[in-house]
Amino acid sequence: MRGGRRSEGPRRGGPRPPRSDAQPGRVPAPPARAVPTPDGVRVGEFGRAHGVRGEVRVKSFTQDPLTLGRLGPLVAADGRRIVVTDVRRAPGSAPDMLVARIEGVSDRNAAEALTRLALYAPREALGAAVDPDEWLVEDLIGLAVRDAAGTDFGRIVAVPDYGAGDLLEIAPPGSRTSVYLPFTKAFVPAVDVAAGIVTIAPPEDFLAPPRPEPDDGDEPPAHDADPEDGA
Repeated sequence: MRGGRRSEGPRRGGPRPPRSDAQPGRVPAPPARAVPTPDGVRVGEFGRAHGVRGEVRVKSFTQDPLTLGRLGPLVAADGRRIVVTDVRRAPGSAPDMLVARIEGVSDRNAAEALTRLALYAPREALGAAVDPDEWLVEDLIGLAVRDAAGTDFGRIVAVPDYGAGDLLEIAPPGSRTSVYLPFTKAFVPAVDVAAGIVTIAPPEDFLAPPRPEPDDGDEPPAHDADPEDGA
């Protein structure tokens, strides 16, 4: 699946806000998933049926989306064995959206039965990461986030990339609003997957509430007239 890469330096501007279509005040929860096989890694999710001949749309979570068709037999979240016999990019869609043919799925009804099912691959099918600063996104989700002093900042709920590099999306304890931190060595000096902890070096105002902006229409309150004026 797509790897989360920690880059060398910080990007300007500190934590990046979510895209404009994100809903403020809501933390998108990680998709619910079953454990299909030991060491299974989520590599995709079925979308809606495509056409009437059994093809189905699939969102790929692999670095190269088309790798999904080269991983061998997969396992769906409901336990069924999935063999991808053909895969291509979905026309007019995001690069990670594919159209696939699945062994044994030959009509639209069968394709629709796959909708929203997550797909898993054996970890060994993905190969080992050769870069010490790269991890499977699946391994980062759920890790505790702390600073060097042990302060709890919450847990990682996603590792999005909105075009300028990977971010850690963090759900702070007791908050429904995500915060975002660039996944760089400057902001994330240590990742210990085995211990379940990511150590961060956040900016001072990382969890500070936003300051209210003054209303341009507001005017300073009027002062009472000096009683001696006009005397």
